[in-house]
Amino acid sequence: MRIRSIEQADRDYFIRSVNEFYHSPAVCHEISPRNAERTFELLMHGSPYADCLIAEDDTGAPCAYLLIALTWSNEAGGLCVWMEELMVNESVRGQGIGRKMIAAVHEKYNNAARFRLEVTEENPRAAALYRILGFEDLPYRQMIMDTPLD
Repeated sequence: MRIRSIEQADRDYFIRSVNEFYHSPAVCHEISPRNAERTFELLMHGSPYADCLIAEDDTGAPCAYLLIALTWSNEAGGLCVWMEELMVNESVRGQGIGRKMIAAVHEKYNNAARFRLEVTEENPRAAALYRILGFEDLPYRQMIMDTPLD
């Protein structure tokens, strides 16, 4: 298995996997399919706020992605690395790929003050992995206000 940065050739895999992710217990709601396309284009043109890692299986085919959002956290006193979306293909789950992807983020952003992620109550398997890796529950309730993009 190899973990690398996302590339143009990953477009179809990324769009398909994002769609699968947003129809899974990992999230609470669906998103517009255009969001994945916008995100992919942003990743291809570079941004100081976003990154994405791809895991390849032994044949070189993508089998997981981890979308990252980068921000500054005054509370943490430095760079905050949000692991926005971690999606491992169902056929290869349980093989340690999620653990390796998170380790790759820690290695790439070894100067970060905080690593942060969200997990739904409907995804206890992921929550258990995150706790094993050292993540703790954060006693905040999140709120959002979306604005139309079009």
